[in-house]
Amino acid sequence: MPDLLTASKIAAELSVPGAKVKKAIADLKLKPAEKKGACSYYDRAAVAKIKKALG
Repeated sequence: MPDLLTASKIAAELSVPGAKVKKAIADLKLKPAEKKGACSYYDRAAVAKIKKALG
């Protein structure tokens, strides 16, 4: 698997609460790069968009 992160890993990397990351994902209507079961994985481009949305 390439460099893909779950919402909670993105939150930890950006040092923000998971709820803020999940809200940003919903607001931006981001689609996961990959899904495994119930887990959604996002690529670095999505992480950059989330970071920008959070300011």
